[in-house]
Amino acid sequence: MIDNQELPIGFTMELAQHSDILNQFAKLPEAEQNNIVNSARDISSKNEMRYYVENMFQ
Repeated sequence: MIDNQELPIGFTMELAQHSDILNQFAKLPEAEQNNIVNSARDISSKNEMRYYVENMFQ
């Protein structure tokens, strides 16, 4: 886990649906992963989270 913190469940679920994005995320340095996860914590809807994950690397 990132900094021994739980990942937001919606973020985790979306990553699980997008293995290509998950692989890109896993290759990032830990600091960049933390930034992405911290931004995901502010997302409150499923649709927003889907959009966020699908567009993380665009």
